[in-house]
Amino acid sequence: MQVSDILRIKGTALFTVSSHTPLLEAARTMALHDVGSLVVMDEGRLAGMLTFREVLEAVSSDPGGSSEVGSLMQRNPVHCGPNTSLDELRRLLLDSGTRYMPVMDGSTLLGVISFRDVARAVVQEQDFENRMLKAYIRDWPPDAAEASQAPQ
Repeated sequence: MQVSDILRIKGTALFTVSSHTPLLEAARTMALHDVGSLVVMDEGRLAGMLTFREVLEAVSSDPGGSSEVGSLMQRNPVHCGPNTSLDELRRLLLDSGTRYMPVMDGSTLLGVISFRDVARAVVQEQDFENRMLKAYIRDWPPDAAEASQAPQ
């Protein structure tokens, strides 16, 4: 399975803000759409990522939320491509300590994959393999010794 397969299952809905967006507006967007991250776009290009982690840190240090997204976002986030394998993606997420991974094809943003999306893809892949194995075992042909001893 590749990242492009996960995006196809998940869909390509993206929620974006600019680096000049006030923190409270960004937090409202995250709450409204029930997402844990926002893509920060400036002039049509990926500028960074804002996750609930940065929002919580900012709110705890500035309860008024007067900051702009650009001063809080993760700049130059680790990203992957559409042909990245599921195993490689899991390693990237773990090694970088991030829960949200932008998927880029050159300079084009294709989507964002979350740790939850990866977990869902792994479970679906395992369920499919289990169904195939069970079907194979259920349809297992009898071997020649059993067939000759079976009552006729």
